[in-house]
Amino acid sequence: MPEQMPNTPDPTERAKTVVVGQSVHRLDALGKVTGATPYPADVDMAGQLWMKIRYSDRTHARILSVDTRSAAALEGVVAIFTAADVPRNEYGLIIYDQPVICGVGGENPIAGADVVRCRADCVAVIVAETEAIATQARDLIKVTYEDLPIVTDAEAAMAADAPQLHAKYPNNILCHYKIRKGDMAQGWAQAAVIVEGTYTTGWQEHAYLQPEAGLGYLDEQGRVTVVVAGQWAHEDQQQIAHALDLPLEQVRVIYPAIGGAFGGREDMSVQIVLALAAWKLKRPVKIIWSREESILAHHKRHPVKIHAKWGATREGKIVAAEATVIGDGGAYAYTTSKVMGNANLLATGAYCIPNIHLDTYGVFTNNIPSGAFRGFGGPQGAFAAEGQMNKLAEALGIDPVELRLRNVLREGDLLSVGTPLPTGVTIDRVVAECARRSGYWEATPHGWQRKPLAQPAEPHKRRGVGFACGFKNVGFSFGFPERAWATIELHGDTEIERVIVRQASAEVGQGAHTAIVQMAAEAVGVPLHKVMLISHDTAQTDDSGSASASRLTFMAGNAVRGAAELALQAWKNEERPAIGTFKYRPPATTPYDPETGRAEPNFAYGYVAQAFEVELDLETGQVAVLRVVSASDVGRAINPELVRGQIEGAVVQAVGYVLYEHLISEGGVIKNPYLSNYLIPTVGDIPLQVESVILEYADPIGPWGARGMAEMPYLTVAPAVAAALHQASGIWFDDLPMTPDRVYMGLLAAGVADGAR
Repeated sequence: MPEQMPNTPDPTERAKTVVVGQSVHRLDALGKVTGATPYPADVDMAGQLWMKIRYSDRTHARILSVDTRSAAALEGVVAIFTAADVPRNEYGLIIYDQPVICGVGGENPIAGADVVRCRADCVAVIVAETEAIATQARDLIKVTYEDLPIVTDAEAAMAADAPQLHAKYPNNILCHYKIRKGDMAQGWAQAAVIVEGTYTTGWQEHAYLQPEAGLGYLDEQGRVTVVVAGQWAHEDQQQIAHALDLPLEQVRVIYPAIGGAFGGREDMSVQIVLALAAWKLKRPVKIIWSREESILAHHKRHPVKIHAKWGATREGKIVAAEATVIGDGGAYAYTTSKVMGNANLLATGAYCIPNIHLDTYGVFTNNIPSGAFRGFGGPQGAFAAEGQMNKLAEALGIDPVELRLRNVLREGDLLSVGTPLPTGVTIDRVVAECARRSGYWEATPHGWQRKPLAQPAEPHKRRGVGFACGFKNVGFSFGFPERAWATIELHGDTEIERVIVRQASAEVGQGAHTAIVQMAAEAVGVPLHKVMLISHDTAQTDDSGSASASRLTFMAGNAVRGAAELALQAWKNEERPAIGTFKYRPPATTPYDPETGRAEPNFAYGYVAQAFEVELDLETGQVAVLRVVSASDVGRAINPELVRGQIEGAVVQAVGYVLYEHLISEGGVIKNPYLSNYLIPTVGDIPLQVESVILEYADPIGPWGARGMAEMPYLTVAPAVAAALHQASGIWFDDLPMTPDRVYMGLLAAGVADGAR
């Protein structure tokens, strides 16, 4: 659907049109602030029906029968769909391993479709005249199960005698990545100091503002159309077409405004069942999930356990690192193989280490599926890597900033996978600038040193400062055929009067569409008000990939720039309208070697360093984040204000992950599916001060030098907070989340809490 920039002052000369690098207002700001912009829950059609989903009552069981007679007899119920109604009863972003509706029957049932493997499995879909009737009918459906043994611990699931969830994956191991670099025996022999640690992280709920909702109908051309919120409209289209066994062109996906995503909308939620109902009934069908349904039914961030062992010389050179990384993928694959591949890469940090031995596993359990979430395995890997780095600094008596600068990757250094980073490595400059700008460190003739930190007057409170750094891929990794498409049309007679940009990147609240319009205006050489963007509709755009992997500015920008060059050439050739279509493909990447891990994993990276000051209450275990200095190399800030928003948003979201958000699951059942007992940060919990240090060291292949950056400021929050807590208390907290009760019990066990005195 088209989006138009509000009128701005019109520079009459092309030479004065400088748009990239300016903090222009977001093109969607007015509509969202006034409430005029429709989200999926706001879209209605005459004669629409309402849908509800019946989820599994068991964590692991075989469905023997689904009795819908009482529900179907309820006045106002129009249809009830079961497994037998789905032409191809399977879906999945990476592999087709999950039934659309679990149960028996159908023309092409996949093996195991009669088994529910988690409480988020769909057993039946009810369509009725009203939402209330659909809800009542849902509760009248009777399902007969044969209970199966469950496994909810990822390590236990890897045992030979554990219940097996998927026949194709023995020991419930979906993926196993290895890195074998150098000579570990030699590395350990060189190490004067060795530190070990076990780090655990929990689930995290995306908690986006807009729960899942959508409308399915047949459009004027008879296409099955779904209006929904997602992150990749063309992937949604493909998944729907596959499940319904329809030609791709018979399916249309439209995104209206999207109220947040953070990876939570990469996998399917309501898309396929809405399409199924609309296709079968030939009437509009609507669904809106409650917050409880949203928390219970969409995937979460992966819980990960990492045992790490690192060694360094007395001079502070890291010579050996080994780790075992185990990720709980839950009941289905979702993006586990990709997330754990990323965790595998980042588990040794942004450091040049000659000897590395890693084993990383993604494991099936009967828990809620785990999938994409901002950082995509990076926060878990960085928590362990930076925790090890801070422990080494303490053991060696070397300042943590100084130790990092002695070991960070530089131009030409080899990654853990045995190949160098792409040109444009800047992590050393980012670390130094963050330390300098924070004011907590100073450069001395003997290296960087932390300054003394003033303590609060209250005797039961302590303050500490922590530091961490990291890096993160831009774009899809490990051999994925990355690409992005754009078309630009130039309209006018003797001068360009109007520019139409077709580019399918999803605007999930991050400001991507504003940045795309800015880049298009810059590339064509016109003011902003002449540019109109058409996006979010598979019927009007080609595939541009997902709003994930910090890729949109980089990929869409290069596609727009290429399309603009072609359109301008057509304009010079006096074609009216002048049209340029361009598909950008970055340098190719390669997957892990299955035995050594050697790979060329990514074509670009972003770099980040952060300093956190926290205050710890010894009486309650409460942790307050007082000040954050977050330095990110963004290559080029297309819109600096949007970049600052990304930094501040990432910090707040990660503070929630680290200090507040504790999803409790017992036997595969989520016990706190409400925002009243699953706590996210409120305005009273966010850091008092966040200083965004925007560094612009141009990426050699980024559009106008831009790198992606949306995930970078998230990565290092956990280890920076842990290091700050250690300075305040003398205790290492290696388990997330660091909720007040956990912190207090740690203080009590160490005799540091006020209650222990």
